[in-house]
Amino acid sequence: MSLQNTQEAVEEAAERLLAAQRDRRPTSPVRDLIGSTDIDAAYRVQQRIIAARMDQGAKVVGRKIGITSEAVQRQVGVDQPDFGVLLDDMQFDTGASIPTETLLQPRAEVEIAFVLREDIDGELTAAELRAAVEYASPAIEIVDSRVRDWDITITDTVADNASSGAFVLGLARLPLHDFEPREVTMTLRQNGEEVSSGVGAACLGDPLAALAWLARAANQYGSPLRAGDIILSGALGKLAPISPGDTLEAIIEPLGTVTASFAQGGASDPN
Repeated sequence: MSLQNTQEAVEEAAERLLAAQRDRRPTSPVRDLIGSTDIDAAYRVQQRIIAARMDQGAKVVGRKIGITSEAVQRQVGVDQPDFGVLLDDMQFDTGASIPTETLLQPRAEVEIAFVLREDIDGELTAAELRAAVEYASPAIEIVDSRVRDWDITITDTVADNASSGAFVLGLARLPLHDFEPREVTMTLRQNGEEVSSGVGAACLGDPLAALAWLARAANQYGSPLRAGDIILSGALGKLAPISPGDTLEAIIEPLGTVTASFAQGGASDPN
């Protein structure tokens, strides 16, 4: 495929995914346009989508790391991590009601969120990486796919902003000297019933290892991590499909609890 054709394919893939979000109707995979292995092209699609969202007024607040646990890799059929961009219109506080009509095929996963105190511009030692984190909070990520039936390869999900939908942050702000991310335990209850559980080590062996991976990948694609960024470090257990009327309660020990509910309309304001 020529460079010109590749660029045309990137633009067509971005428009297909933007139209799916705009029309609230899942679309066919974009791998027919960019292939199933060209991850660079997929990130260019993602960048065009984020630029379009920013043109509409959205602001970048951080990044998410996707497909970090074996349980999620098995569920979605993708065997390597990726990353996406978090925007302010995706963010909710614990206890929020999230409108399901803004989502297409939502699933929930529980993660540790890191908030950075320093920019991360290059390769860091383990001690430097820990020092770059101001605090951690419990989080629920609502992953979503503009691709019909979650029929995705790595390029489909990368292009689709790592299948991002929304995220909910808990109130706790725990510095890393108070706990070890790889040692946390997680329980997710949906409508009062346990639907997922896991441990910190399920996320690439250590959520901090996922953060180190993200720092390298973000530098590679020209958008280094910055002070104040919220980083969703990856799932600690399997995904739970969401329907209108559902309530979620996630507990990460020792970080605490984060909750959300889902309704047809009538959402509380983000943040």
